[in-house]
Amino acid sequence: MSADARSAGGSGATAGADYTGDRGVAEFRAALRAWLAANDLTPGPDHSLDGQVAQLLRVRSALFDADWIRYGWPAEVGGLGGPAALRAVLGEEIASRDLAEPGIWSMIEVLAPTMISYARPELAAEMVPLLLSGREQWCQGFSEPGSGSDLASLSTKAVPDGDTWVVSGQKVWTSLAQYAARCVLLTRTGPGHDGITAFFVDMDSPGITVRPLRTMHGVDEFAEVFFDDVVVPADRMLGRPGDGWRVAMDLLPHERSTCFWHRIAYLFTRLDQVLEQTTQADDAALGAAYLALHQVRSRSRGTQRNLAAGARLGPETSIDKVLLATAEQRLFDTARELLPGAVELDDGPWRTEFLYSRAATIYGGTAEIQRNIIARRLLDLGKE
Repeated sequence: MSADARSAGGSGATAGADYTGDRGVAEFRAALRAWLAANDLTPGPDHSLDGQVAQLLRVRSALFDADWIRYGWPAEVGGLGGPAALRAVLGEEIASRDLAEPGIWSMIEVLAPTMISYARPELAAEMVPLLLSGREQWCQGFSEPGSGSDLASLSTKAVPDGDTWVVSGQKVWTSLAQYAARCVLLTRTGPGHDGITAFFVDMDSPGITVRPLRTMHGVDEFAEVFFDDVVVPADRMLGRPGDGWRVAMDLLPHERSTCFWHRIAYLFTRLDQVLEQTTQADDAALGAAYLALHQVRSRSRGTQRNLAAGARLGPETSIDKVLLATAEQRLFDTARELLPGAVELDDGPWRTEFLYSRAATIYGGTAEIQRNIIARRLLDLGKE
């Protein structure tokens, strides 16, 4: 157990506790809140991306040592079982206390389920605890120059060579690639959707080059990644040849379930800060921001219930994506309106977050793509 987990009053979660059902989830939340109150995981003064990643790994390590982060994951990968709702509660409590940046915290909710579903059981059992415990950070190599939201057009190639595959190509907008030990990578092994294959690649493999990208909000969160004849063992394939499209379609809804729940909790804390800092009583603007957040939280709650019931998440999560992007931009538009100069004149967090919110309708699938999915796959309006 780490020093964080051993600190005052912090014995951690009770291994084997029954946290099932609504009552169990409420008991988990209450016990977790007591532990967080007794264990200081407050971020240090370094708010750079390096500092955020170090804080993320610190928090994961403490929560793993105290067992909290192991709940909601199967025993086969070092978890303690229980419903996925426990992971949503944990992320919500972390986000609402600003203990870790919610975007990078929630990557675990995208990558770990993919490994559990598609990796060899032995590989998942070895690797997932490394992610849960903060010993490693992973990344997701999907988008490419010219094929961001259109994953079907990706061109990074994987060619079989005996008991290995040789990967060549480029990925872009790969979050935290410069910190990642592994990458869930989509490659092309044949034509069409059935010609996409996923691999779990070690980022220290010869032939991989990572170049961070500076965004307009001044943070090198993304990177472009080059693969020059990178050799990947065949047993690192996720699923079978041609399963890559299925991997992507299973992974993307996870971005829009528990991850969104964490993000929404974080955005509500920012609305609270606007209320605390504003001297202008614009009830209409504040009410509109609150209603937008409440709307997406209500929608996300339904998605969480579907996930807990074991339902397969699909194109309906595009609705969650559109609602969240809209709510996030409305919130920071409201902050800009009610906190004069906080965005334009002050080089502080409000400017950074306002600029970041401009990308909410782009990252993770553009708003236009999401509306097309809703029109075609949910409303059956055809291709035009």
